[in-house]
Amino acid sequence: MNEPDALALTPRLREAGCVFAEEEAALFLDAAHDPRELELMVRRRIAGEAPEHIVGWAEFCGLRIAVAPGVFIPRQRTAALVDQTVRLCRADSVVVDMCCGSGALARVIADRVPGARLHAADIDVSAVACARENLAGIGDVYEGDLVDALPPGLCGHVDVMVANVPYVPRDELRLMPAEAREHEAAVTHDGGADGLDVFRRLADAAPEWLAPGGSILSEIGAGQVDAACAALGSAGLLGVTLYDDERETTVVIGTWPR
Repeated sequence: MNEPDALALTPRLREAGCVFAEEEAALFLDAAHDPRELELMVRRRIAGEAPEHIVGWAEFCGLRIAVAPGVFIPRQRTAALVDQTVRLCRADSVVVDMCCGSGALARVIADRVPGARLHAADIDVSAVACARENLAGIGDVYEGDLVDALPPGLCGHVDVMVANVPYVPRDELRLMPAEAREHEAAVTHDGGADGLDVFRRLADAAPEWLAPGGSILSEIGAGQVDAACAALGSAGLLGVTLYDDERETTVVIGTWPR
């Protein structure tokens, strides 16, 4: 498989609506072990699966993150959330990656903050399996619903809780790209009526788990800032929001002052 193979694949992918057809052809050519596997990959892509699910990994913040079919693929915009999380971490910080999906955020934090004590949790069994692969020897991964998944010993000792919560309003799920809507678990996107159902639950629970001066961070939509800050305030957290112009991403931070 060589350059002529890529030239043959690119038109097929482009006709199927793949915007980055040349890049995807090169990706599949590099990942496939033989022509039969390559053809299967191309057919899966034409059928609507994301390239990351097909090859089994996603590039995120310079690292290769394992992602199984159905597991949320880390978005490049979420690097803004990672940057803000790292800014709050020390070498000995207790960090929880909540709604962790593949564990991508925790994996990058481990790379950037050596010595951080990492934990991750998700309600989806497939995501937990991926996170355990990505965080093997790096951090502990738990399966369960938000803080219910965490061991009691972490209560009151979490310095930083980062949560890439689902924040798409339910009525807007139908507007998402098909590869996300049809090939990622609905629980990873559905944020309820206004998109903040999960965020509110986590904000309410966070003070019990945060250490004094600890923070909770999440990515939200630009139109959700006021409601998110109100949720943090109701939980006794001091809320601020930051907007990353380059990635067009809004990050909300709540700090436990006591």
